[in-house]
Order: sequence, then C-alpha cells, then structure tokens
Amino acid sequence: MPHPIDLALTASLIGDATRAGMLSRLLEGPARTAGELAREAGISPQTASGHLAKLLEGNLVRVEVQGRHRYYRLAGPDVARALEALSLLVPTRVATVRVPEPLRFARTCYDHLAGTLGVALAEGLEKRGLLESGEDSYALTPEGTRFVAKWGVDTQTLSQGRRAFARRCLDWSERRAHVGGALGAALAERLFALRWIARRPRAAECGSPSRAGGASRSRWGCPGREARRLTQARAFAAPMRAASRRTVACSSS
Repeated sequence: MPHPIDLALTASLIGDATRAGMLSRLLEGPARTAGELAREAGISPQTASGHLAKLLEGNLVRVEVQGRHRYYRLAGPDVARALEALSLLVPTRVATVRVPEPLRFARTCYDHLAGTLGVALAEGLEKRGLLESGEDSYALTPEGTRFVAKWGVDTQTLSQGRRAFARRCLDWSERRAHVGGALGAALAERLFALRWIARRPRAAECGSPSRAGGASRSRWGCPGREARRLTQARAFAAPMRAASRRTVACSSS
C-alpha cells in the first residue's frame, strides 16, 4: 500500500479541476501540446505549462518531443485505469450533464475502444462464445483465440507481455464493461490499421462500417477507396451488431 502522504499528493494533483480536465482530455484522445490543452481548458499557455509541470513531476503524464513541439500523454495504462475508476465515483448531478452522442457512442480510452461501440464489441464476443468474463478480467475461449488470430492479433505475444492480457473495464458512460488491457489495445489497433474505423482530425473521431442507413462513408471513416472492404468489415462487426441494434458516430474527442 502507498504511504498516506504519497496517496494524498497524487490525489491533490488530480483534485484540481483544471488538471482533472487536462487528464480527462488525454484519457479520451491522442497526445496534445500544452497550447492545445490550454485552449481546451480556457486558460493561458503559461498557466497550462505550470499545471503540466506538476503532472509530470507526479508521474501522471509524460512528454514526447518531436521537432519544436512537445506532446503530452498519460504516463501509462495504470493512470488511465485510475482515472476511469474515479469517474465511476463521481456523484450524479441534479442537472445531469448530457454526454455528446459521438463521444458516448465510441471513444478511445487511452488505447482501447470504449463507449457504446466498445461495450457492444465485448458483449457481442461474449454472446458468440468467443470471450469469457471474470470478476475483473476477460479470457478468450479457444474459438475466440482462433477468431482474433484471423484478424492478425497475436494472442501468444500479448499474453507474454507485462501488461494485463484483457481487463474488464467498467465504461463510465455506459456503466457496462468494455475490453481493456493488451487485448483491447490490439483489437483497436487492428481495426484502425484495417481502416474499418478511422480517426477524424482534431476530434479523433472514428466510424463503424456496420452503420445501418444511408450516412455518408466519409462520416464513418470509410474513404471511397476503402468501400470494397465494407463486406469484410461487416463480418468482423457481427459481434457488435449482435449486442447493439444501432451503430452511430464513433468519436473520441
């Protein structure tokens, strides 16, 4: 167990509203510069830099230098899990803040899919007998291992890493579980690599190819030259459709 003083110091870093907002933005999307975080928080760049320096000192974020730019991201998956867990303890306001539909539908939580899309994927895999749920983790069945291997996910390599194989993460907007850990990250990475979902600039939105209806392909992250992959994508998206009858905008802002 951590020393109470150390725990209090970490809690004080997260407890500041501005820093909590910065961490939430880094949890939901890609790395950001200090300037971007400042604009999103409505504060000056100097104030943002001061907050980020404290978060760096507390090992809650890390920085990557690319040329003239410094990009901040969460220090690791442990920080992401802690923030997710804290979000579940937030009391419900009398005037409930409405979660934007694109953000609620789908977002990247650190490096894995969350929101309606992430939950539907997890529940669909369970219903098909490909994934088994434990108290705080998932396990692939033999059939599930073969299934994800077809899509280029090397489960043997994932299981040998230091990271937990498949965590059962309680989704803050859906209040149901999605797949985190190494498996969740690998599934998300593969879907992005296959371009069956894609990030939008700035808002980091992604789209599902299994959308019913006549929405434009560009809205769902399916460029015209990728249209031939839609049939294959629908086959992979079957677990998601099994758990959710509707598929709408996929976004992690």
